Amino acid sequence: MGIAALITWILTALGGSLMLAKWVQGGGHRKPSSTRLSPPIILGHFALAAVGLVLWIIYLAADSNPIGWIAFVLLVPVALLGFAMLIRWIPTYQASRNPAAVGAGSYSPGPDGPMPGEGAAPPERHFPVAVVGGHGVLAVVTVVLVLLTNLGIGGS
Repeated sequence: MGIAALITWILTALGGSLMLAKWVQGGGHRKPSSTRLSPPIILGHFALAAVGLVLWIIYLAADSNPIGWIAFVLLVPVALLGFAMLIRWIPTYQASRNPAAVGAGSYSPGPDGPMPGEGAAPPERHFPVAVVGGHGVLAVVTVVLVLLTNLGIGGS
């Protein structure tokens, strides 16, 4: 089960890396005011997930239970940050599905008012919905598999 968790974690990381690349490509890291996803949240999510993945690989190689549990504990803030980003991404996705709002330049990021530059779209607007959904589903599966592996359920 530990190897299955590794595979789902790697697939999750691939989807996350694609979204991070699109966000960076769209200038989210250079123009924080143009995005609903703040750089500290995105980069923190990415860094914690990457450290957890490295620890999981070490756990599998060394079969060290404390390292496996540390990897699992790191997944908790990773999941919370991911969920927070999903909640902030949904209005961006909904706005992109409304051609009148996008075409008319009336995009608004939410309670903070309109974005600088009328009609400016945040970089996360270009996240493929299938990648967002797949990333989330694989993340949940990864958390469950890591927990079950650490509990010794299902073999490793």
